[in-house]
Amino acid sequence: MKRRSQLAVLIAALLPASVLAKTIEGIVLNNQGNAVTNATVEVEGTDITVTTDENGKFVIADLKNGLKGLHIVAPGYAHLHSNITINNNEKQSITFNLKRSPIEVIDIEATPIHMSAMESASPVSVLSGEQLRRQQAATLGDSLEKLPGVNTNFHAKVASTPIIRGLSGPRVLITQNGLDVSDVSRVGPDHSVASEASTAQQIEVLRGPATLFYGSGAIGGVVNVVDNRVPTDSTTRGEWNLEHNSVDNQKVASFNATTGTDSFAFYADAFWREADDYEVPVAPEVEHDDHDHEEHSGDYVVENSNEESEGFTVGASYFFDQGYVGMAVEQFNRQYGIPGHTHGGEEEHSEEEAVFADLDQTKVQLLAEYNFDNEWLNKINLRVGHTDYEHAEIEHGAVGTTFKNETNELRVDLMHNPFSEWNGGLSFHYKNSDVEAQGSEAFTPPSETESIAIALMEEKHFGDVLVQLGGRVERVTLDADNVLLPDIDAHPHDDDGHGHDHGHDHGSESSYTRVFDVEQEFTPVSLSAGAVWDFTPGYNLGLSVSRSERAPSASELLSFGPHIGTGTYEVGTLFDIHDGHFELSDNPIDLETANNIDLTFRKTEGDIGFIFNAFYNQVDNYYYQVDTGLYAESGHSHGDEDGHDHSDEHDHSSELPVYLFKTDDVILHGFEAQFAWQLTDEFKVDLFSDYVRARLKDGGDLPRTPPLRFGTELSYQTEKLSAHLHVTRYQEQDRTAPEETSTDGYTMLDASVSYDLSVLNQDLSLYLRGTNLTNTEARVHSSFLKDIAPRPGRSFALGIRGYF
Repeated sequence: MKRRSQLAVLIAALLPASVLAKTIEGIVLNNQGNAVTNATVEVEGTDITVTTDENGKFVIADLKNGLKGLHIVAPGYAHLHSNITINNNEKQSITFNLKRSPIEVIDIEATPIHMSAMESASPVSVLSGEQLRRQQAATLGDSLEKLPGVNTNFHAKVASTPIIRGLSGPRVLITQNGLDVSDVSRVGPDHSVASEASTAQQIEVLRGPATLFYGSGAIGGVVNVVDNRVPTDSTTRGEWNLEHNSVDNQKVASFNATTGTDSFAFYADAFWREADDYEVPVAPEVEHDDHDHEEHSGDYVVENSNEESEGFTVGASYFFDQGYVGMAVEQFNRQYGIPGHTHGGEEEHSEEEAVFADLDQTKVQLLAEYNFDNEWLNKINLRVGHTDYEHAEIEHGAVGTTFKNETNELRVDLMHNPFSEWNGGLSFHYKNSDVEAQGSEAFTPPSETESIAIALMEEKHFGDVLVQLGGRVERVTLDADNVLLPDIDAHPHDDDGHGHDHGHDHGSESSYTRVFDVEQEFTPVSLSAGAVWDFTPGYNLGLSVSRSERAPSASELLSFGPHIGTGTYEVGTLFDIHDGHFELSDNPIDLETANNIDLTFRKTEGDIGFIFNAFYNQVDNYYYQVDTGLYAESGHSHGDEDGHDHSDEHDHSSELPVYLFKTDDVILHGFEAQFAWQLTDEFKVDLFSDYVRARLKDGGDLPRTPPLRFGTELSYQTEKLSAHLHVTRYQEQDRTAPEETSTDGYTMLDASVSYDLSVLNQDLSLYLRGTNLTNTEARVHSSFLKDIAPRPGRSFALGIRGYF
């Protein structure tokens, strides 16, 4: 704890050197011999952390005998690891020299063992500080899309979720402070993530399998949103922000603040956002449906892409000598339109006819830490969460479908003291999610998923080599007692038109519906091994190998119904087609298994730094959807009031293509590259590129795979002025799945400038941010709505941010 380490510094300062025993005194300098202030020095495997003073000095007292690993961290510098041996009544004095790193190195909090972009075997990224504020957007996917290896599925700017190395949905877990965000965003792309970036401290991304830490739902990666809602110190600080964006008339206001006493800390945050339909570039050479784009004063807008969100969080913690315990409560509300979710092709819409989602979530988190003073156990980290989520889809002024998710979760990390120089511990994890959907588009039946797991994570330095090992065993049960198999009229269009009646709705087309009670049990096992070799000063090589297993989700197994968000009629892998009719499948329900290898080459210090990752991921029994070539009624009737004549027996406007979940073996491989050059103290150049090739092992491509992209950012930074110019090129994507179209390449040009000033002892930052400055028509290949909802056109955001 910080209070404990501050006490150690105070004792060391008051007592004469002759009285001190088992003490480390040191000074941290840079390459020029100048003191590095506010550098953090921590004793690895313990909770002892101190900060250097204005002269770069620090003192760590009351240490036990033996080899101690010190980890020294300071903004703008490469991290430094050093081993010190402590003997009885001996005072150690040492000088540390930190070297510049143009790539900022930030420790992540998503894992119980130490990980950062420059030091861990597995590839990670962190978005924090000014970069986070500069890139934050209304959705999590759009906030993270400039990170290497991370893309957005861009669901018309209202519900975009992250894609990591070509994987998303049930394979990428979204967490908040290490606990599942517990919404239904993994079920469909039109479901928003119930998390807010404007009040976050940092957002962490674990690229590649993270099942070791989070279970089978993280086989593709983890995005962890970190905030201070349960405060771990009582320092008074905070920030607020006001912003207006031109492309959608968006208005944003947010704040977060922490304060307290020696024993208590209090936290509060709140945000509010309101936006109209967003504008897109005029593109007369492309035929747009009238109900998707309407022209307003010479500009096109994506209809029904407006949103309004608000939320608040309050939290408090109590500190004691051995640790802390705290709790936070959050209320999150969001209303947003669902573009493309229309049921009659109306050319003119009224407000009542628009389809929108009304999201409401209450989240409670309890976090605690207890530090032990014994030979074996070092500390216990406890995380407990309860989430009550609900969102209703409103159609014609009435609730059409309601989605609910009630989740309870418990994580306990037991960290031991260094044992033969190994640091790590055991993690116990329990999660229960009760998910249900009711209404016309409840394509997945109510289900309850429960998981219980135990994991072991260890790391050790062998000279210049850091070894990280881990394993996890999990038991996952899926129960659903009302799985429906209706007798639907599924037919190909080329044989249609004779004897098929398209005027009825889904509820009346079934002659009967069979009901099943489904109980499935899985035992996913994950193993991981990695090593980082500092083979020469300033460079390292990393290798990570893992085998991860995932239990299929309820929607992949049990779905049977129209999913308007994806424009498909979904049928789960529990079913199959026999002689034109759907029946229970004879195929076994197996675990999805990923065998992943990552190779990393890094330059960690100097005026030039780089990170290059290459990965190869073979996934057996990969669950994905295939087009059956059949069509079924969407379940919505279209009366004469929409102005269309549906009497034509060849009209298919109310039908959806039937997609069936199946399994196959797939291969995903690619790379991520970062290069940074600090030309002067003010100027820096960043380059990046990433690529993923996602294909079936026996031939064919997976759908909606992001294309090759590369870009650069030019930065100018002084004490008060900050300016950035960002250019990203997205290449054409012509490796497509059946029934999928290729997407043209495009180039995005963004820029921002901010100026810091002080008014009445208040630190302020005025900023102007421009996106898509060339007003390019940009369609996101990974989006389900790429044809009707391209990226926003030219936009300018003006804002002011205050710090205290």
